[in-house]
Amino acid sequence: MRKPFLWLFVLAAWLSLPVAAFASENVTAFQLENGMDVVVIEDDRAPVVTHMVWYRVGAADEPAGQSGIAHFLEHLMFKGTETLAPGEFSSVVARNGGSDNAFTSQDYTAYFQRIAADRLDLVMGMEADRMSNLRLAEADVRTERDVILEERNQRVENSPSALFREQKSATQYLNHPYGIPIIGWQHEIRELDREAALSFYETHYAPNNAILVVAGDVTPDTVRALAEKHYGVIEANPDLPPRTRPQEPPQLAERRLMLRDGRVSQPYVNRAYLAPERDSGAQQEAAALHLLAQVLGGGQTSVLNERLQIEQKIAVQTGAWYSGTSLDQTTIEFVVVPAAGVTLAEAEDALDEVLTEFVETGPDPEQLDRLKMQLRAEEIYDRDDASGLARRYGAALTSGLTVEDVQAWPDLLQDVTAEEIVAAAKRVLDHQSSVTGQLLAPEVTQ
Repeated sequence: MRKPFLWLFVLAAWLSLPVAAFASENVTAFQLENGMDVVVIEDDRAPVVTHMVWYRVGAADEPAGQSGIAHFLEHLMFKGTETLAPGEFSSVVARNGGSDNAFTSQDYTAYFQRIAADRLDLVMGMEADRMSNLRLAEADVRTERDVILEERNQRVENSPSALFREQKSATQYLNHPYGIPIIGWQHEIRELDREAALSFYETHYAPNNAILVVAGDVTPDTVRALAEKHYGVIEANPDLPPRTRPQEPPQLAERRLMLRDGRVSQPYVNRAYLAPERDSGAQQEAAALHLLAQVLGGGQTSVLNERLQIEQKIAVQTGAWYSGTSLDQTTIEFVVVPAAGVTLAEAEDALDEVLTEFVETGPDPEQLDRLKMQLRAEEIYDRDDASGLARRYGAALTSGLTVEDVQAWPDLLQDVTAEEIVAAAKRVLDHQSSVTGQLLAPEVTQ
């Protein structure tokens, strides 16, 4: 019985320490002379490394009328350089026992490889090569455009939920490009061409618009030497445009959305409110909103689950989420999937009742303490995932945050009070800046 007791004692000791003490350990940041930022996360428990390059450009930075160009270029980055044939990049990574991929969001585009630590020089050299030497054949561009159109068909056109989310985002944002889908509108994807892709590439893919994140069995000195060797020789773009976007005007009217689709088998109601993002040096309100979403709909012990699923049996599923890592205004959202025999209107009324009552009474103190303990434990366990840490820092830094902001976040969550959560709820849960959507099957006609 001594070992389990000892383990619990050690865990309790860990949980009693400030989380930032864990988060800041073995993280080093510096900048190359050409403006490229570098973050190194040391973890020598396995001889592997995750190498990521993040560009401070995403779908919300696209020229008007060229929706989807950021995602399109992400695909085209695998089409080769002067020294690599199309597809050869991934083949070389695979032959060396690694894996690679890329992804695009509204605020960033990222490329990564996970490979043995002694192959870091190899993948860094190839990634630096395509940062400055991309070559695109007209035939490859046409073929990849067709691939993306088919991807949109499969992931969006063939999914009522995806179509619903797309329409809801377009309704949420009156002026900001977050209302435009990352993959792009179908009619604009069809018009994307080689010239548009190369223009976007030459404008945004430069070391002074990029962040290198390396996590795993490495040292800062090794990463610095390799980064200077491969990336340091690439010239900065002196004409890099400022990252300015159209911003939201005051939202003065509640909006409602209804999408009927014959493929819908389970209707649901979704409510989204415009909300502030995490800002560098001022993350307190975002921390309160994060806890608000967790308390209301973050799990089996959440308020929505206990009230609507367990007590009232109105819903078969509930949820809430807040996407705070965002360059501009984001959303806090709620979903209720009604039980059999419950209408969407009744589900929405029940959601409103819970939100109104919460603003008046605030979170249960015991529940809030349990949630904070869970978040602290998750932060410690997440340290076992070097790739996950690399993604955390990359997403934050491309969204306007700093290394210090990332390291301060866990303690900020622990310091949030019930009063701050209620105050954030009162400010954000405003119907004037909300969109309420219903996804349901077509009406049956007699």
